[in-house]
Amino acid sequence: MPKHFRTIDTARRNLTAIENSAIDELLAGRLGRRDFLRHGSLLGLSLPFLGGIASAVGLGAPQARAEGKPGGTVRAGVATPGGAIDPVTYYDSGSYQLVFQTAEFLCITQPDLTLKPVLAESWSPNEDGSVWTFKLRKGVKFHNGEDFRADDVVATFDRLADPSGSSNALSVFKGLLSKGGTRKVDDHTVAFHLDAPNGSFPYSVSIDNYNAVILPASYKGDYEKTFEGTGPFRLESYTPKVGATFIRNPDYWGEKALPDRLEFKFYGDVQPRILALQAGEVDLLDAVPLDVSQVVLNNPDITVLRVASTAHRQLHMRCDMAPFTDKRVRQALALCIDRSKLVDGLCRGMAATGNDSPFAPAFPATDKSVPQRTQDIAKAKQLLEAAGLGSGFDMTLTTLRYSDIPGYAQLFQNFAKEIGARIALNIEDQDKYYGKAVFGQSDWLDSPLGITDYAHRSVPNVFLKSPLVSDGPWNAAHFKNSTYDGMVTSYLKALDIGAQQSAASDIQKLLLDETPVIFSYFPDLLVPVRKNVSGLPPIAAGLLLDRVSIG
Repeated sequence: MPKHFRTIDTARRNLTAIENSAIDELLAGRLGRRDFLRHGSLLGLSLPFLGGIASAVGLGAPQARAEGKPGGTVRAGVATPGGAIDPVTYYDSGSYQLVFQTAEFLCITQPDLTLKPVLAESWSPNEDGSVWTFKLRKGVKFHNGEDFRADDVVATFDRLADPSGSSNALSVFKGLLSKGGTRKVDDHTVAFHLDAPNGSFPYSVSIDNYNAVILPASYKGDYEKTFEGTGPFRLESYTPKVGATFIRNPDYWGEKALPDRLEFKFYGDVQPRILALQAGEVDLLDAVPLDVSQVVLNNPDITVLRVASTAHRQLHMRCDMAPFTDKRVRQALALCIDRSKLVDGLCRGMAATGNDSPFAPAFPATDKSVPQRTQDIAKAKQLLEAAGLGSGFDMTLTTLRYSDIPGYAQLFQNFAKEIGARIALNIEDQDKYYGKAVFGQSDWLDSPLGITDYAHRSVPNVFLKSPLVSDGPWNAAHFKNSTYDGMVTSYLKALDIGAQQSAASDIQKLLLDETPVIFSYFPDLLVPVRKNVSGLPPIAAGLLLDRVSIG
């Protein structure tokens, strides 16, 4: 037996059947290094262990980046927080970019979508994925001196899963984790008893769910007074609508932060943020929209970090309203779109092409053998003719004024004109478009045709459920298909990558046929930094500044 096979064979002896299935997929060539690390880390296997297995089959590790120099102040320009900052309820980037510096998650996603342990040291599922047990890190203290224990984890997730509260994380935990489902095993072990088996649950308690920072069990609100957490920085000052400063936490349990200090400046709009970066008033920004990125892309003093993302714009068609009750009409609109013009023109090449399902190319389970839908004007016209709409139809598309979306709407209007569909545009402010975000009180959820922005997620679970299952709270397409619902259940509960890929392939094919929603492209996230900035991890979830240095 070759040496590398002996190494792998020895390593496999203490693994479960599900953990060994990931190695089987790697050895069979169905998983590359990146997807193997990602799936193995999801199951709770350590990254050094997974890296050793990958290296044993000849898939070496990428070269590590050099560490920056310690000291100095890092200045960040971010959006003004939308209101009082509370990790339980916040939903906006301006709020969570601050909290990410002071509070921590059980685990975080890395640029390759692997999971890195933070306040959890390890985790593992039971046989069917209905219970996930997390071993917690010892010797960790909150900034107020309290020890970090299992009670804090239980209290955190009971708050977030409480249906009687105002938790923003209910969109993640509804049907997944109920209040009382997070249970203390001992001071440094918790078990999450899920409402239904879930093969990718650790992402729901990672930075991918930005409300899931661990707060003390004693937390009662008024977060802005303390910015309590276990993180590498502590609050120095916070002034609403102006900015915040944080200093290095000298008692941090892990590797001490490189910067001495962080300074956040708040801006009401993206244009003042960009001007501040160009003038050298700040060192970096949070992600900027595609429509203004050209300004910084052409600046020799600025580097734009491109972060591959699963963010997208969903173009929904109400399946319960004519003419979209006929799937041939929905297919025709999808076929009229020139996706290459969207990717290469609208997004200037900084996007991946979509194929009318939430399965972005970045997801390991995505079946890339499913034929890519491309523009076919003749077939689109034939479908409209067969649907009794040979002379076309009139419809209003309602959407929001945000980033590249108005440009997408105008291009779609022109594409649709080629097949006789006469589309009027109604582009609204975000508050009016989303309304109360419930059926009957939201242009987003009530309009017959619309485009909506969806932020990055490291797994497609929310994309598959909330906007597409029959009872989904964000089902703007009013799509009801019991076969689809069953496929999603199969995908969500699958623990091994083979079962996930099989279920994903079925979902992709069904959505390509039914076409309740058009997924045309997945734009990259663009994070501008000054040329002298190094060490910012290119992750789509947000800014983590503890390893940043200013050269």
